[in-house]
Amino acid sequence: MNKKRVFSGVQPTGNLHLGNYLGAIKNFVDLQNKFECIYCIVDLHAITNRQDPKELKSNVLETAASFIASGLDPKKNIIFNQASVSAHSELAWIFNCVARIGWMNRMTQFKEKAGNNKENASVGLLVYPNLMAADILIYKATHVPVGEDQKQHLELTRDIAKKFNNDFKCESFFPIVEPLIPKEFSRVMSLRDGKKKMSKSEDSDQSRINLKDDDDTINQKIKKAKTDNDPIPSEASGLKNRPEALNLISIYASINEIEVNGVLKEFGGKNFSTFKSKLSESIIEKICPIGKEVVKLLNDENYLNKILINGSERANLIAENNLKEIYKIIGLKKFT
Repeated sequence: MNKKRVFSGVQPTGNLHLGNYLGAIKNFVDLQNKFECIYCIVDLHAITNRQDPKELKSNVLETAASFIASGLDPKKNIIFNQASVSAHSELAWIFNCVARIGWMNRMTQFKEKAGNNKENASVGLLVYPNLMAADILIYKATHVPVGEDQKQHLELTRDIAKKFNNDFKCESFFPIVEPLIPKEFSRVMSLRDGKKKMSKSEDSDQSRINLKDDDDTINQKIKKAKTDNDPIPSEASGLKNRPEALNLISIYASINEIEVNGVLKEFGGKNFSTFKSKLSESIIEKICPIGKEVVKLLNDENYLNKILINGSERANLIAENNLKEIYKIIGLKKFT
């Protein structure tokens, strides 16, 4: 297969924030001009934790709206929700029978999420990396954009593809997917604690910039963002053991598409009050138009439904054709 195809999925958490934008969606927009792209709202992954059914449906629409408002073209890309394409679940079961229990037990995210309550964790939480592998491989994707926290799952996807190809003597049936890692990538951390990832689950709304925040809210959140008492350094080595300073500098660099060293050259020696003012301006300029467009799109639910229906139809065409081949390879047949 010569065509380069990107697959990536985002959980429908609702009210996406700056971390979602800089960590994933901004990169999606860049990739759409270089690859054939399939972007999935992974609602089946979301239910590994208990969800309010009404909220889940609403969050799917809001995630779709955030994709489009950020610049993803629904004509150029396939945008759909996971539950609309049953081939994901069918292939996930096959991969449950290909992957090994030892592989699942080594997944660090399961250990982190299950904690000391491992015996009471859902089976879905344990095996959801197999579903993630199915998400990617049902489209024979060749590339996946990943951050540091997903590298292990991508390695598992590669292992599953290799084992399936070997077990069923169908060399190169599944491509060995390659990661796409942005050159200048850093995780966006909480505005209140530079050691924690920016997250909707954190209790305080002051910890994050939401895509729908207005100018005044963004200004206030950045003003109150945690820093230290030292001035901004002129070199990257000066950010060592300064997680809050590193976080704000990294956000500025990412949103303005410059390197961290370029930011330090501009602001080195200055205090954070001056820098925070410029940071707020940059975030407002980039994020507020997106937030306004999200609100506008959410007021046109029929349009969003059409986008998702069209996307699921296009995804189904690819997925079902590949699933037929997979069934044939392993000896399964649907008698209809």
